[in-house]
Amino acid sequence: MVQTYLYSGVTFIVGFGIAWLIRTLAMAKIKKSLKSTQGYLESEVLKKETLQKENIQVHQLKQIAEHDSLKKLEQSKELIKRLDVDILLLQKSNEETEALLEAGQPALHSLKLQLIEAQNVIARYKAQQHQATIRA
Repeated sequence: MVQTYLYSGVTFIVGFGIAWLIRTLAMAKIKKSLKSTQGYLESEVLKKETLQKENIQVHQLKQIAEHDSLKKLEQSKELIKRLDVDILLLQKSNEETEALLEAGQPALHSLKLQLIEAQNVIARYKAQQHQATIRA
């Protein structure tokens, strides 16, 4: 009977040792898996933060480009308005010149033609200067 207790005790101790070893191996495997998962999670968080920063930069660049485009659009509109005014003034001046020509004042007509040509040159120069400013 003592032998039975002895065998039972040894079997219990061996069984407990095997169970302890299995549990220890399982715990080690779980800890390794947990570390791997945590590393993956940290990696994904860093990727997310990087993408958010990049999105912010892209958005800022887009806003700057839109602002520049709107500014150039406004400058172009102003130039068009000035050119329209210049055209109207030139048309009025041409009509006056034709009226003077019809009235028989050729000397005044010649001076008026020279003035019109000078105004045309000035208008072209302003347009070129404004286009150069917009490109810059």
